Amino acid sequence: MTEDQIRKAGIVLSNPRNQKEEVQALQDTIYAIGGKWRLLIINSICTGNRRFRDIQRSIPGLTTRMLSRELKDMEANQLIRRTVTEDTTVTVEYSETDYCLSFGAIILEMIIWGKMHRERIKKTMRAVKK
Repeated sequence: MTEDQIRKAGIVLSNPRNQKEEVQALQDTIYAIGGKWRLLIINSICTGNRRFRDIQRSIPGLTTRMLSRELKDMEANQLIRRTVTEDTTVTVEYSETDYCLSFGAIILEMIIWGKMHRERIKKTMRAVKK
C-alpha cells in the first residue's frame, strides 16, 4: 500500500463507523459491478472494444445471452452508454460513462492486487513442492 492509501484507510477506520451503513454500501457496490462478468466487460470496453462481438470475443467463456443481459443491466445502472447509428446498416456501440470511470482507480487496484495475489500463491506452491 502507498502512504496515501494507508492514510486514507486510517481515516476511515478511526472515524465512528456504522456497520449497517457499510454493509449496505458494499451490497450496493457488489450489485452494480459484481458478478463474474461485469468488471471484465467494463475492462473490455475501456480498452477499446465497442461492438458487441468485439466485447464477447475479448472475454473467453462469455456467452451471447449473458453479455446481452449484462449490457442491459449495466446500461440501467448508468455504467455504459449504448449508441445506435443508422447509416446503410445499423451499428450499435457501447462506451463507458463518466460514472463508470469514477471507479477506474478501484479496478486498477483490483488488477494490481490480483497480480500480487497470483504471485504470492505461485511462490507458496513452489515452496510446498520443494
